Amino acid sequence: MSETGHDLQTLFPAQREILHVLKLESAHYRELADRHHKLAIEISRIEDGLEAASDDRLEEAKKQRLGILDEIAAMIADRQDA
Repeated sequence: MSETGHDLQTLFPAQREILHVLKLESAHYRELADRHHKLAIEISRIEDGLEAASDDRLEEAKKQRLGILDEIAAMIADRQDA
């Protein structure tokens, strides 16, 4: 099982420094990153057939992951504008 391609450093390669600062300074970011990580693993397990789930559950997990990514992208944009 691997979430290669779905870790935040890979998804936001040009913002690695900002991600590091957010990790150090923002409890909310750390919570989002943790939720994203758990969802990425869950999605990977479902897609690999290691965990049973309905198509609706898989789609819901993907929507949640995208929502988290949107929120993290907004946090990055706020830091870049500052």
